[in-house]
Amino acid sequence: MGQTRKDRVFTALLWAAAVSGLTTLVLILVEAARVHLPAHTKFGIVFDAGSSHTSLFVYQWPANKENDTGVVSQALACQAKGPGISSYTSDPAQAGESLQGCLDEALALIPKAQHKETPTFLGATAGMRLLSQKNSSLAEDIFAAVSRALGRSPVDFWGAELLTGQDEGAFGWITINYVLGRLVKVPQAAPGRGRRGGGRGSAWLVPGLSAPVCGQYSFSGEWIRPLEETLVGALDMGGASTQITFVPEGPIRDQSTQATFRLYGFDHSVYTHSYLCFGREQMLNRLLAGLVQGSPALLVRHPCYHSGYQDTVAVASLYESPCVPTAAPPDLTRNVTVEGTGNPGACISAIRKLFNFSSCQGREDCAFNGVYQPPVRGRFYAFSSFYYTFHFLNLTSGLPLAAVNASIWEFCQRPWKLVDVGTAAQDPRLRDYCASGLYILTLLLEGYGFREETWGGIEFRKQASGTDIGWTLGYMLNLTSMIPAEAPAQWRAESYGVWMAGVVFMVLTLAAILGAAAVHLCWLQH
Repeated sequence: MGQTRKDRVFTALLWAAAVSGLTTLVLILVEAARVHLPAHTKFGIVFDAGSSHTSLFVYQWPANKENDTGVVSQALACQAKGPGISSYTSDPAQAGESLQGCLDEALALIPKAQHKETPTFLGATAGMRLLSQKNSSLAEDIFAAVSRALGRSPVDFWGAELLTGQDEGAFGWITINYVLGRLVKVPQAAPGRGRRGGGRGSAWLVPGLSAPVCGQYSFSGEWIRPLEETLVGALDMGGASTQITFVPEGPIRDQSTQATFRLYGFDHSVYTHSYLCFGREQMLNRLLAGLVQGSPALLVRHPCYHSGYQDTVAVASLYESPCVPTAAPPDLTRNVTVEGTGNPGACISAIRKLFNFSSCQGREDCAFNGVYQPPVRGRFYAFSSFYYTFHFLNLTSGLPLAAVNASIWEFCQRPWKLVDVGTAAQDPRLRDYCASGLYILTLLLEGYGFREETWGGIEFRKQASGTDIGWTLGYMLNLTSMIPAEAPAQWRAESYGVWMAGVVFMVLTLAAILGAAAVHLCWLQH
């Protein structure tokens, strides 16, 4: 009789273990949902080797990319000490060494374990384009020097390249539209969308994670394409070139000015053109060279410099750039004295001589120098030297065109002693803001074709959404489509209540199994 009782207890415990174990399995299978673990973060480094200086930017994006393009954000910005790499013609090795300080900052930010997998690029713009025209051998030496320096670093260096003006303009357009959320937007998910099971705002517990993973929205992201009318144009000005890029209303008739690319699963086509030698520094150099050529005397009167300003200039320095095509005077060793007159009207006349407006006379689809351009359309963001000039002149707050023009004229007419209040030593460009301001007005109005009614559509900005505006982010966005993506890690997970019930039944299963084993051992001993 005692043995029969043990047998019944043993059988009951086995049945309890089986039922509890089966219940646990059903809970796991029925209520489980697949969720994505947080994506591993990747990094990329881009050097912007401009004509006047080099900047480094570190970008980061999740490893599981959205529609084959990384969702990129800026993590670091650093300006290298010294001039642009095109200035190191006498010692190309110094061009590579000048990058080390910013590279060290980048490596300190990026986890050491990821250094070897961090793609690193160097893009050179108009300064190196001009040097390549003037002396291709020297340009190659500088590219070789920076490639050796970056190749020795513990990153995945992909190479140094000379960007075309079209690329520079198109990548700048990508940058500004990306940071403004015009290329992609994350729609507001409806309640329950992107999850399985659970109520509104429910959470899933994933084995190995201490915090619950939100189940209300899809981790991979669901993106919609904004309307084309919301895209903004880009106005970029560096030291040696300036670019205009936008989506015109009609077809682009000159294919050489069209750039096409694919981002976030969508194709884009924009008008873009880069004007070499129309950047700020080259414009100022051409302007001064023209005044020197028009004044055979040793005293040159400069209408764009403030009255009372005076400086001595070596004539030879004006003819070092290929942007000054006019034959140099026979005596390049002489110096000339440049004296400011503070005459904005005469300054504009001198600036207009840098353009060839007559080549576009009578044509609505032409800017200047015979270059095809559809009529400007929509809003524009003006950055780089556009922004720095207007920021100094306190003109970035959206003033009407008449007020902007009046403010620049008033500034140009100030005597130098009122402008230089101890700041010239800190800002060597102080004498040039008058010329730069009037040049920007001439370029935008007479060159690109903005009018008083479209002037309000231009915003002068350095950053948007905490990101510097320039070509480098667009460059990284484009290049990340070539960097292999990692599939997001997935786990089967349960809501908290179901997970707790599963734990309870699993404990009961183990208790029943252990109880059955104990009864069986006692049975054998007796």
